[in-house]
Amino acid sequence: MLSHLHQWHEIHFVALENPLEPEGLRRSPEYSTRAYGIPHRPPPRKSARFVFQAAGNLFSRLPLAVSRYCSAAMRRKIDELIGEHRFDRIVCDFLFVAPNIGALDRSVLFEHNVETTIWQRHLKTASNSLARMFFSMQARRMFEYEAQVCRQSARVIAVSETDASRMREMFGISKVSAVPTGVDVDFFAPRAAGAAPGADLVFVGSMDWLPNVDGILYFAREILPLIRERKPDCTLAVVGRNPPGEVVQLGAQDAGIKVTGTVDDIRPYFWNSSVSIVPLRIGGGTRLKIFEAMAAKVPVVSTSIGAEGLPVTSGENCYLADSPRDFAGRCVDLLSDAPLRSRIASAGWELVSSRCSSEHAARCFDRILQEAPSAAR
Repeated sequence: MLSHLHQWHEIHFVALENPLEPEGLRRSPEYSTRAYGIPHRPPPRKSARFVFQAAGNLFSRLPLAVSRYCSAAMRRKIDELIGEHRFDRIVCDFLFVAPNIGALDRSVLFEHNVETTIWQRHLKTASNSLARMFFSMQARRMFEYEAQVCRQSARVIAVSETDASRMREMFGISKVSAVPTGVDVDFFAPRAAGAAPGADLVFVGSMDWLPNVDGILYFAREILPLIRERKPDCTLAVVGRNPPGEVVQLGAQDAGIKVTGTVDDIRPYFWNSSVSIVPLRIGGGTRLKIFEAMAAKVPVVSTSIGAEGLPVTSGENCYLADSPRDFAGRCVDLLSDAPLRSRIASAGWELVSSRCSSEHAARCFDRILQEAPSAAR
């Protein structure tokens, strides 16, 4: 979407840069006129540095998920750029960037999720009293901070009408608009995938994001055994960067599960798999992984939370299932019936190609920016 906006506007892009992941800055000419990388590497979860950071957060009003990305250097750079240039609009991309922007009252906040909802759902699925205490505290802090930033921002953009309505109700704001989810249909269009590994089922998503970790562990422990009662040789590929040890262990303990870690190109994993699964129990915002699978002409089985906010119809262009037994049954139905797979995949592709292109989403985003207050004093 940003690449489309770059075709129509001059864009200056400031971002925290993990030195271990240089691709974003290297490819910045694709989506920006100027890019400024601010070195920042938050402590990895379960490291000693993370434990120290979490302990220090006990005395902070900020949620831990936000304080991890506070950067005085980024704030100085943004203040410097605003002083040097007369920008028409300032966009705060994700809530986590907000502490680094001093001009929030002149900025458009792009909310990819209702972050409070994610933490509330973490609380509901917490497995022990210590986890429930932690998630309760973080959910409360996230609500207070998210409400403050949404009210302070000049405008808020949500990624679905569901999220926009939730923000109006939770935070008491009216200046919120929604953009549709967009996917590059041509990029994901199926083609020869060469010798890339395939699997019956594929899960694609960043494995350093807690809702994805929870979802795949839930699937492996409660749903996959039910599938294997009817299809004992069913295989699963888990594709995404930085999987934690408990996810890596799934592949070590089960020869039918492949955990890839970071890959150069996720598309062959879609093309060489039969069904894309989205077993999320936690989360908010939008589900690009569903539209990417549809654009790759792979049928999708998702929980209702996994597809929340998307204009999908279960049984027509995907399947939605919320109990382990129902989710397993839908996967088996698709794995056992090639014509059914083809019908669901074709309907999914028709949906994304006609209504959910990245250019359409970018034009909606651009229209909202044009209507937003000017960033100039």
